[in-house]
Amino acid sequence: MDYHHHKVELVSRQVKTFYERGEKFRISHGSTNSTRPSTAKNQSNIVNIGHLDNVIKIDKRAKTIIVEPNVPMDRLVEATLEHGLIPPVVMEFPGITVGGGYAGTSGESSSFKHGFFNETLNWVEMILATGEVVRCSKTERPDLFHGAAGAVGSLGVTTLVEIQLVDAKKYVEVTYHPVGSVAEAVRSSELHISDPSLDYVDGILFSESQGAIITGRMTHSPTDGLEVQTFSNASDPWYYLHVQNRIANATEPISEVIPLAEYCFRYDRGGFWVGASAFDYFPFPFNNFTRRFLDDFCHTRMLYTALHASGQSQTYVVQDLALPFRTAEDFIDYTASEYKIWPLWLCPLKQTSLPTIHPYDTGVPGADKPPTHMLNIGLWGQGPKDHDLFIALNRDLEHKLRELGGMKWLYAHTYYTEDEFWEAYPKEWYDELRKKYNATSLPTVYDKVKIDVEAEKREAQTWGRWITGMWPIGGFWAIKKAIDSGTYLRARESTWKTRE
Repeated sequence: MDYHHHKVELVSRQVKTFYERGEKFRISHGSTNSTRPSTAKNQSNIVNIGHLDNVIKIDKRAKTIIVEPNVPMDRLVEATLEHGLIPPVVMEFPGITVGGGYAGTSGESSSFKHGFFNETLNWVEMILATGEVVRCSKTERPDLFHGAAGAVGSLGVTTLVEIQLVDAKKYVEVTYHPVGSVAEAVRSSELHISDPSLDYVDGILFSESQGAIITGRMTHSPTDGLEVQTFSNASDPWYYLHVQNRIANATEPISEVIPLAEYCFRYDRGGFWVGASAFDYFPFPFNNFTRRFLDDFCHTRMLYTALHASGQSQTYVVQDLALPFRTAEDFIDYTASEYKIWPLWLCPLKQTSLPTIHPYDTGVPGADKPPTHMLNIGLWGQGPKDHDLFIALNRDLEHKLRELGGMKWLYAHTYYTEDEFWEAYPKEWYDELRKKYNATSLPTVYDKVKIDVEAEKREAQTWGRWITGMWPIGGFWAIKKAIDSGTYLRARESTWKTRE
């Protein structure tokens, strides 16, 4: 803790200096799980907190862990499992950090029960824009504690958090429930979240007529006769392909057993299914042998690095959209018609209390109380190569989402005008928080998430972007940058894996 306080003091001084000069600054974590292309060129006003990456303390009796914000999910899980504990919400990509989970929107297959990741935090230490170091929780500065969740660092700099943990069990017994239509998938998702015995619920729609809703419960003693399946070894199947194979000819639910950490990071290899696009790009055979041979390149940390280096993030659709259950089917019908992207990920989410920057039901459910759950739809696939068409399709998506009472997650491309953005988000509440905590010298949420279309166009006309945009130069450049990042070594060294 002494070393932590020393690091925080240095960052605090830097932040205070910017505040006294009246200069805005941006925060650098040293890594990102955002798919927005960065067009910010001013590197002079950067506050680097990448070194805040330590696990500070685990209290087994209280079932808590104190960590700095740049601790990634795999290290968090490795640390807690040593003590027989697990965070209630574990983001499914190992490289997503604790601070990113709090400042962004992070909801996973346990979020139908526990809510977004920030709902599992006990308190947060934060540097305000003035340089003052404060702590916030449900009882101490509760408005800041709640408001900074999802506000992408626009209210302060997170420097330490305490996470509430739950007892871990050895396995997750999962059941794949085959569905034959979009309507059945939405219905099945909504039905299963009312089952208190379940710990996890998500789903995959492979097409309009094939999918699976996946339920799971932690257990030390799985049902006799079920096979144990892993997904972290190079010879293991990618999870979504495994699910599709299991339900291919099934009419009844099918169960199996997955070690707990393997379940938490089951989508890492292949980045759900986005990694398959790399095989299409070159093109390269996509089979068990090639996936095993190229396994180092198929983990999410490497895929994110390659996505940005190649410039493909400017034509690739990576969006998470949260909708009320009542309009989810209509939205999926829309994406099937306009995007023709499959598979889709389905993930029920427990809504947080309003007001919030997190997605919430913007429609009128017809009752005094807002609905408790929404359905997140992961739309990830190749978009139009033409930049203007890509923007137009994204703009249409935003309008359709608004029409159906849904909201998007802000890690991805956001093309709203400022007026449109603040029609969807609670500006008056947010502005009051910014004033109360002297955060007006920080970029706003909109400043941080908007796509500057003109800047994108100018960058696309540069020699560097023109060259990396050429096939296959961009792909080879992406591979080089991914190798240079060294992130594949972290995947190799992970201790959470069930080794062959």
